Amino acid sequence: MEHKIDICLGKDNKFTDFLHQKIKDYNNKHSPHHRRIREKEAIHPINIIVSDNDNNWIGGLSAEVYWGWLEVDYFWICEKHRGKGLGRRILIEAEMVGKEKGTTKALLTTFEFQARSFYEMNGYQVAGEIEGYPPGSSYCMMVKSLL
Repeated sequence: MEHKIDICLGKDNKFTDFLHQKIKDYNNKHSPHHRRIREKEAIHPINIIVSDNDNNWIGGLSAEVYWGWLEVDYFWICEKHRGKGLGRRILIEAEMVGKEKGTTKALLTTFEFQARSFYEMNGYQVAGEIEGYPPGSSYCMMVKSLL
């Protein structure tokens, strides 16, 4: 049997959606955890929004709770509000909400130049690191026990 292989150097959303669906189908077939996570309300979002006195967003955190984990997806604070304990406060709030929802661990990724030292000061440990990604830095997966 011969196979035709095409190389497309442009974005192809239809093909990407096809691959995503096939991987999702495979995961659902072979992992009960993946099947359950796709059930309605299996993933619990957490958004911590920080505003100034004029109700302008100055930062916050977006995360999800599933599989007993708190996964921090996005966390950012306006530069002029950093270094005053606000980030630590937001992170603690997210971890507390996660614990209320039954999590025992937290997970996040960061680049070394972003906030690795901040997370380490707050109890996170590097569970995986890709050095030189991007060049001159590292990409880190970090975890923390919430027990």
